[in-house]
Amino acid sequence: MNPPESILHTWRKFDRFPMETLTKAWHFNKTSGPKQRSVSLMREHHEQFGVTGNCFDLALWLLDEFRQDGIEAYPIGDDPDPDHMHAAVIALDDKGNRYLCDLGDQWLKPVLLKTSGELLDGFFPAARVGVTSNKTHATVRYHRPNGKTSSQTYSLQPVDMADFLAAAEYSQNHIRPQPLVECRVPHEGGIAHWEFDDWISFLSTDEGLQPEPDAGSLEEWTERICMRTGFSKEIVFTALQHFDSIHKKESR
Repeated sequence: MNPPESILHTWRKFDRFPMETLTKAWHFNKTSGPKQRSVSLMREHHEQFGVTGNCFDLALWLLDEFRQDGIEAYPIGDDPDPDHMHAAVIALDDKGNRYLCDLGDQWLKPVLLKTSGELLDGFFPAARVGVTSNKTHATVRYHRPNGKTSSQTYSLQPVDMADFLAAAEYSQNHIRPQPLVECRVPHEGGIAHWEFDDWISFLSTDEGLQPEPDAGSLEEWTERICMRTGFSKEIVFTALQHFDSIHKKESR
């Protein structure tokens, strides 16, 4: 069951929004104040530089857009530990049905939470998904073209906004040495999932995983990332320099 048009209308505003940690690294070194950006600042950065943000950024931005469009929504997480928490959003239709909205994992569209768990096409790039849920939790099972499966469980309890913002601020202050960019890209008439993770890039497609060759330098990685995302080259290169310095320190 597809989401109602009211929810899809808001969701589609983010169709070309990658999830990435490059902006986190760039902004961390840019300011001495709080690291979690306001939605207004995210919008400003996107207009100026094309950048988007990590899962907390995207969840907060999506919540604000839902609010402006008159859609009831609230934040959720998949782990209470701020070191591992992944942020997402639940949106409700006018009948009270719940839809999982996860821009951080680059879903193609929100998915209705129900108990059946049948495999669904067209909701996640390069995978079929089965979703089961009860009042408190939802589990997603991903079925890849190569036969591999994985799962993820979300708590469906609304996270208090003060707690959610505290978790977001914690996340923005803790930068892992592995840079990450994920985006949905057109591919042979469909949508594939492109990922740059820990200095490796690849496409996940309906035909399977397609690794890309090593870029070899920060300049080449910058070109490749900007080709996929449209981000400012200056910001991408600056962020990659930061990640590279962290990686070299930890490798000593």
